[in-house]
Amino acid sequence: MATPLMQSFEQQYSQITSEIVSSTGKISSLTGNEKQAAIKHVEKLMEEAMELLEQMDIEIHEMPVKDRDRFVTRVKSYRAELSKLEKDLRRARVVFSDDVHLREELMGVDNSHQTEDQRARLLDSTERLERGSHRLDVGYKTCLETEQMGAQMLEDLHSQRATLQHARDRLRGTNEAIGKSSRVLSSMIRRAIQNRVILIVLVLIILFVIGIGIFLAVRRS
Repeated sequence: MATPLMQSFEQQYSQITSEIVSSTGKISSLTGNEKQAAIKHVEKLMEEAMELLEQMDIEIHEMPVKDRDRFVTRVKSYRAELSKLEKDLRRARVVFSDDVHLREELMGVDNSHQTEDQRARLLDSTERLERGSHRLDVGYKTCLETEQMGAQMLEDLHSQRATLQHARDRLRGTNEAIGKSSRVLSSMIRRAIQNRVILIVLVLIILFVIGIGIFLAVRRS
């Protein structure tokens, strides 16, 4: 079950991504300073969304183990969505509304001989940046998964240690009970031996008295 803080993060993320989609869709129709301002605004929203995802990762680590997998999968889908939005932004940056805007975006100087080859090189560079970003995302996800596996292993070890400690305590209690039973049994055996010795002594005394009595009776007769 999502914690109140996790629900708040997800609501904020949903609002931010909706604004990113809306703002990105308007960039291609803007020019000059307006376009630059819109791009910076979207980039800032991207940073806020990434920070929210990092906060979600931290919050997931505080959840019970049984709830983590579901939210880990959900955050992965958010990251994939954000990666797609970043690609959309990069594509929007190289879509131009007219020749003048094309020259401003690619060269920053007045150049009337802009060619499709330059556009292709820029798009190729963008694709390389996307591939590099994807590799970084994969590496980051791998680190998170490794950290989660390590945390799970630590929890398992802690649980096993508690089980072993409980078994050892029970064994100690059993040993103490056996020790007490052994002492009680030994005491009962000693008392039985003592009682038997006393009984034998009494029997001998009685026989001795009887023998003396018979001897005296015979002697008198």
